[in-house]
Amino acid sequence: MASWDETEVRTRIRELAARDPECARFGSGMHRYELRPALPEAEISAFEEEHGIRLPPDYRDFVAGVGDGPAGPAHGLLPLTTPRPEAGDDWAVDGEWEEDRRPGRLATRFPLTDPLPGVIGGREEELTPGTLTLAEEGCGMYVRLVVTGPRAGEIWRLDPDWGGFVPAYPDFRAWYTNWLRTPA
Repeated sequence: MASWDETEVRTRIRELAARDPECARFGSGMHRYELRPALPEAEISAFEEEHGIRLPPDYRDFVAGVGDGPAGPAHGLLPLTTPRPEAGDDWAVDGEWEEDRRPGRLATRFPLTDPLPGVIGGREEELTPGTLTLAEEGCGMYVRLVVTGPRAGEIWRLDPDWGGFVPAYPDFRAWYTNWLRTPA
């Protein structure tokens, strides 16, 4: 798998921002096309060790070589190791972020092997172990990265009220690159 080209990604984000100065594109008002620095290898390794996982390579390479959010799909890519600076402003995704970091939660095997379409309201906690919240789409819908089990590396979309919990992209690279390539 090819590594991420930090210069190319950051250039594309600047281009998207230049085409959308009013931040009218969905979610851009939250992330404002800003991308924090990449995380040091030691910080990523410590996160993996603490949670008993190995992050999927394309996501790991992104946070190690490009940046740790927030510019990205939906309302932006959540940071890996530290809460959003705005955390505590009653945004539901902050609770998801904290839930993912409970001891043992990420290391628990992802329970699904097949998509679960349709209404699943109230079952989110039992269905999301082994996944890491990447972004919030609004109205209780989340984008999650599977980190354990046979579906590890896939991006799943959680929409408990309508769409269920289903695969959305084969991997982080496909998800993020799709956002980069979609015109602002």
